[in-house]
Amino acid sequence: MIENLSGMHETVNYRQDTQIRLYNNMEYEDYPPHWHTPFEVIMPTDNTYSAICGQTEYHLGTGDILIICPGTVHELFAPESGVRIIFQANLSVLGIREIDFLSAIMSPALLITEDTHPMIAGKIRELMLKIRDDYLEGRPYLEASIYSHFLEIIVLVGRDLAENAQKSIDATAPKQKEYLDKITSICSYISEHFTEDLTLEEVAALAGFSKFHFTRLFRQVTNTSFYKYLSQKRIAHAKELLISGNYSIMEVAYLSGFSSHCSFTRMFKLLTGSTPNEFRKMYDSWNERIAASSK
Repeated sequence: MIENLSGMHETVNYRQDTQIRLYNNMEYEDYPPHWHTPFEVIMPTDNTYSAICGQTEYHLGTGDILIICPGTVHELFAPESGVRIIFQANLSVLGIREIDFLSAIMSPALLITEDTHPMIAGKIRELMLKIRDDYLEGRPYLEASIYSHFLEIIVLVGRDLAENAQKSIDATAPKQKEYLDKITSICSYISEHFTEDLTLEEVAALAGFSKFHFTRLFRQVTNTSFYKYLSQKRIAHAKELLISGNYSIMEVAYLSGFSSHCSFTRMFKLLTGSTPNEFRKMYDSWNERIAASSK
């Protein structure tokens, strides 16, 4: 199924003239650690399936849905028989900021089952089947239809997580919404200023909280720490700069908001599984292969 793999980087072979790809996968084959830029959604329709995303193991039963965030190193394990939908879509082309926020709080992946998300699991399952049918049958307006279904999945997940975050905040209902709105606003602020020297104290004050109260609220809403969220933004930007080939690794570190080469390398390795230099070599190797094949 992985058609273009250079190192750990998979270049997704999208359907012609689209930014989507779907496999109705029946292969008894495991896939080694790899990553790619689009979202990946896996849903077994017969038997089970397993994945490791980052350092977390996920076990899917029939009808369970695993959403893997862009840039996540993951490996997949198949049973001897079975069928699963494997869908990949590039949402960066849409430029919707909320998707960026949702990806950060879901990272590295989100498993949706009847037990974990009873209000949305059935709806998402139906939407995944619609995506599969549209793709395999080649219906008119295929890409628009599939994107509309996938965006509906994103909305369902986002609202479900937001409602759960509100419930976890120890406050009255009006305060819950106020806190959630403030943290969401702060996440947008981080997205716009992550290359700057942001500190926990500064951002907490901007939100109007003590750093201790802010730390607790931020984790309740995003399921991660302020500094990890900030680092994820910086590393995503660093990847783009590394791919461009216009900057040295030292320059990429500072342009991405890191104070030193060492801290940049350490965080890059922690979040991606490779060093910045290894990451760049993967792309260089892939580009060389493309150039050689075109001669």
